[in-house]
Amino acid sequence: MAHIDYYLATISPFTYMNGSRVEQIAKAHNATLTYKPLDIMGLFGATGGTPPKDRHINRQEYRLQDMARRAKLAGLPLNLKPAHWPTNMAPSSYAIIAAQNAGGGDLGAFVHALTRSCWADEKDISQTDVIAACLTEAGFDAGLAEADMVNSADTYARNLEEGVAAGVFGAPFFIADGTERFWGQDRLDDLDAFLAGKL
Repeated sequence: MAHIDYYLATISPFTYMNGSRVEQIAKAHNATLTYKPLDIMGLFGATGGTPPKDRHINRQEYRLQDMARRAKLAGLPLNLKPAHWPTNMAPSSYAIIAAQNAGGGDLGAFVHALTRSCWADEKDISQTDVIAACLTEAGFDAGLAEADMVNSADTYARNLEEGVAAGVFGAPFFIADGTERFWGQDRLDDLDAFLAGKL
């Protein structure tokens, strides 16, 4: 059975613009899917990346134009300069880890609810009430927003270490069957083709 490791950042606009496509691809190919939220700023630091605010103005301007185009193509609303960005991504990441461990809801819907809250709904996803509302929307117990924080924090740190070791340098990042790497929601067609045996 095929497997996808899905490295994501809850404050990443491109993780938001992934929508539910990776879940649809996994389902189409009967692949298992593991969500691995990580600290994107820590990832940039470990792999030679530059945070958006520190990039040359040419790169900053292109990023905003490209984000607007990607969102339009995906049919998703997008605020290019949300009120609560950047924000502390750890609490929402811990909740994803706790929800994945607990089961009982739609994890893809939860991730999308979090990222949509940041990039379309002007909400601060570092806040427990926002996370709890997203959990409820996706069919999880709202109490997972503050559940098992110590173990979730350990997993969150480990996801970063494992991601760097596996060749991850951005988000969203997908690794199929432990070796084949795909960076960005705009490479999901390639992931789909790989799992179909076309690449």
